[in-house]
Amino acid sequence: MNVVIYPGSFNPITNGHTDLVKRALNLFDHVVLAIGTSAQKDPAIELLDRITLCRKAVEEFGKRVSVEGFNTLLVNYVRSKGARFILRGLRTMTDFDYEFQMAEMNQSLDPGIEYVFLPTSKECSFISSTLVREIASLGGDISQFVHPAVVQAYSKPTD
Repeated sequence: MNVVIYPGSFNPITNGHTDLVKRALNLFDHVVLAIGTSAQKDPAIELLDRITLCRKAVEEFGKRVSVEGFNTLLVNYVRSKGARFILRGLRTMTDFDYEFQMAEMNQSLDPGIEYVFLPTSKECSFISSTLVREIASLGGDISQFVHPAVVQAYSKPTD
């Protein structure tokens, strides 16, 4: 089975992420959303909550998509899954610069791992988790950018 690992913080998972999953299923038998913990990022929602939200957001894809958390080097996680491919989405040239550097670093750690870069669909190219969190924190409507479960999780209680 051809398995691809799609790592990220998914903080929160957006329609851009799920669009990438849908498109990756045209190339791979199985996609694993690997939700990592990062010292550089301060997740607004804890890892277990992000796993739950991601599972709800990708449930339409059935058993071809799984969601897991990890807190090791990505190459070690990929090896532990018996996978050889890492999926990354590209929205901008800034994304490309960062992702290319990460790909080279990880391939130097394990030359057997290949990166697959997919540009985002034009309908999702402007969506970022950071912007979604900011809109939500200011009481804005994020429903066009995320799954309904994410909308609910990020809704502020009214006083």
